[in-house]
Formats: sequence, C-alpha cells, structure tokens
Amino acid sequence: MKKLALALSAALMPIATAAETLVYVGTQTSGESKGIYVSTLDDTTGALSPPRLAAAIGNPGFLAMHPSKPLVYATAASRDADGAWQEEVAAFAVQPDASLKLLNTQPSGGNGPCHVSIDASGRVLLLANYGGGNVVSYPIGSDGRLQPAASTVQHEGSSVNLQRQKEPHPHGIYPDPTQTRAYVPDLGLDKVLIYRLDAASGRLSPNAPAVATTEPGGGPRHLAFHPNGRHVYVNLELTSRVAAYRLDAATGALEGFQVLSTLPAGAKAEGNSTAETLVHPNGRFLYVSNRGHDSIAVFAIDPQDGSLRFIETTGTGGRTPRSFGIVPGGRFLVAANQNGGNVTSFRIDAERGTLSPVGSEVAMDRPTHVRFVRR
Repeated sequence: MKKLALALSAALMPIATAAETLVYVGTQTSGESKGIYVSTLDDTTGALSPPRLAAAIGNPGFLAMHPSKPLVYATAASRDADGAWQEEVAAFAVQPDASLKLLNTQPSGGNGPCHVSIDASGRVLLLANYGGGNVVSYPIGSDGRLQPAASTVQHEGSSVNLQRQKEPHPHGIYPDPTQTRAYVPDLGLDKVLIYRLDAASGRLSPNAPAVATTEPGGGPRHLAFHPNGRHVYVNLELTSRVAAYRLDAATGALEGFQVLSTLPAGAKAEGNSTAETLVHPNGRFLYVSNRGHDSIAVFAIDPQDGSLRFIETTGTGGRTPRSFGIVPGGRFLVAANQNGGNVTSFRIDAERGTLSPVGSEVAMDRPTHVRFVRR
C-alpha cells in the first residue's frame, strides 16, 4: 500500500518541463512573411524546428529581448488603412505557447527604424532611425509597455561617400557595460556618437567626449562590447572591415588601434558589405557577417590587449546574412540569410571559435534578425 501511495503521489505531481531555447526571427514582410516567427533550437544538436508565426506585424526588422522578463521588442513599419506609412517600435509579451502578444506600440520618431536595444536594468529602450538620422529613448513600464519617448536626438553632417553618406544614418544604439552611456555607430557620418544614458528618466544627453571617428568612407554599422568592458569592435559596412577600440570606462572615450578586413586573402570587397557583429560570451572570439561573400568572419581576440587575429570565414548556407545570433551558453550560432530564404544553424568550436554547419536549416521568406529567449 505504501508503494502504491507513493506511485499515486508521484503521478499527481506536475511534470517538470525541460528548458528550451526559443529562436525568434524578424522578417521583411513585403513578400510571403507575415511578421515575427519562432522556432525551437535543440540544445544538444543545434537543430531548428519548423518555424511558425509568433506575431503578425509589418517589417519587424530588428528584435531586442528584455534582460529579465519574457518580453520582446521590435521595430515595425506598415501601411495603415489610408495607405500612409506608419513606423513604430512594438512591445510583446511571450505567451506559454511561445507566441507573442502585442502590448502596445509607440511612434518611431523618425524614418527607417533599424535597431533597438534595452539597458540592463530593463527600464529603457533605445531606437536608431536610419532614414530619419536620429535616435530615440523610451521608458519601459513595469508591465513591459513602452511609454512615450523621453528624448529624441537629431544627428547632423555627412562624409565622403556621395552615394551613402550625404546625411546621417545611425545604424545601431548600444548601452555600454556600465549602463551609463549609449554608443551609436552612424554610417553616414563615419562616427560613433556617445551619449549619457539616465536609466531613471530614460533620457539621452551628449557625453564628453561626444564622438569617436572611424576611417573615412568606412560606414560604421553595428558594434559589440567585449565582456571585460575595455574593448569595442565596430564593423564598417562600406569597406568590409572591422575596427577595434579601447574603451575608457571613466570617460566613455574610444581609442582606435586596429582595422582588419572581414574577407579572406584574395577576396574582393567590391560587392560585399558587413552586417552583424557579436562577441562570443567567453570573450575569446569575434564574429562579423559578410553580405555578398555570404559568410561569417571569425576572429580570435587577444585576452591581454583586445587585438584581433583573423581565423577564417564560413559560408552561411544562404545569401545575404543580414543577422546572426549566438545562442545563450555560446554553443551554437544561428544565421538569417535575408535573400536566401533560410535560417541556418552552426556549432561553435569552444577552443578555436570556428563554425561548422549542424545540418539543419529552415525555410523562411526574407529573414532579417535572430534573437533568443531561454525558458
């Protein structure tokens, strides 16, 4: 009887569900895609499950995950009932079935919203508007909803490339490791603009120093901080290069000390442009995607001085890898091939940083961005 009672007790206990990694993919919705899609990644093999629509919304080109709550934020743009173009930033809550429930939206405050990020406190969302040439900050409510913009800062100027740099084009905005500043690579200005970030009010204000420069015509697009907080890596979209900077945590100043090609020897930069830049969680490797060469460049990071050493490039198995993400824990990398119509998965070699395909890919029309929720 005692054994039977124990068996019945065990049967009545809730079954513990295994942790899972949800892969959220933003898309361009001018074709077959309808919004944000979700897949599940197998934590042992790196295989991806067939994707399904998580949220129907126009052109969710870039995603950001809340640091401590099941919330997802995205840029968005679509036509309203009168045909007018509406550009916004949207807040979603992750549901038990992994779908996304729209909480609210706020106007983007400029044309071409292209990048969002959230500070580590989860109180401020930052947005870069590529076409509008400005950056915007929004307080995040305790319920995850976006509050009206707290600050909007307009960039001014131009640079040497007459086709791409006639005006400012901020392409990303990143809180620094201290969470007291935000860094904005502006493709149109060949500068990284530096702002003070007040998490309490959600406001941005100019830092002193307020800028760092990149090489003329380089076109800074995205950047990544090293986990040690002492180095920053900026990819240069127009010249297929990546620049390394020393970061002064006290002042926020950036000092450039190295620039390398993201392409293997003999490959031509013409017809190629860089896109995403990420540092591996262990701080030993840097990854940059090449669109045109359709690869991800792998660099080793010197643990002492932060300098880079080119290791190799690995083909992404599709065309135009606009984005990729490194899965929490650092075992796998997932790439979104915008013009290849697929999302592919790679295993990361823990010692060498190199990538190898896991043999898994899923079809998706115009995938543009990849990020993860671990639950």
